Amino acid sequence: MSFTDEDTSHAVFSGQTKMESFLFCCELSSKVPFFCFQGDEDDDLEHFIEFRTVCLGEGAQEENNVVEVTAMNHQGKTTSVPIANLHIGCLPMVSLGEFELKAPVTVRLKAGSGPVTVSGLHLIASEVEESDLEEEEDEDEEEEEDDVSPIKPAKKKNKQLQ
Repeated sequence: MSFTDEDTSHAVFSGQTKMESFLFCCELSSKVPFFCFQGDEDDDLEHFIEFRTVCLGEGAQEENNVVEVTAMNHQGKTTSVPIANLHIGCLPMVSLGEFELKAPVTVRLKAGSGPVTVSGLHLIASEVEESDLEEEEDEDEEEEEDDVSPIKPAKKKNKQLQ
């Protein structure tokens, strides 16, 4: 899934931005208590992670499972924040809506043994050059011309009563 967005709130590019999204998922447990999301080191791309859900997996124990994220704040300092406190008996899943952070991000199982599945989207923002936009517009116009068919009025049938 990809789309073009002129006024994206999370990119600092001057022109138009192309956003691509990919499924993201990681499982945290006592054996693997953290996951680091880095993104690629490409200068023209910005990587974001959009958290959607945090849920307990099969085999979770009767204990609190606290999940926290560590990322940069607006001042460029690293900060950690708990995003979910799950318990199999009362709150096995949390929906985070569209909680978005710029890479690098670390997701950690702060308390509990899991398993906890964290899912969402990996978003990649790239600047679109004007020449690329013109090519896309030309392709879109060609597709529209091919797909458009004239609308013809329906023929009326007269039934005579016998």
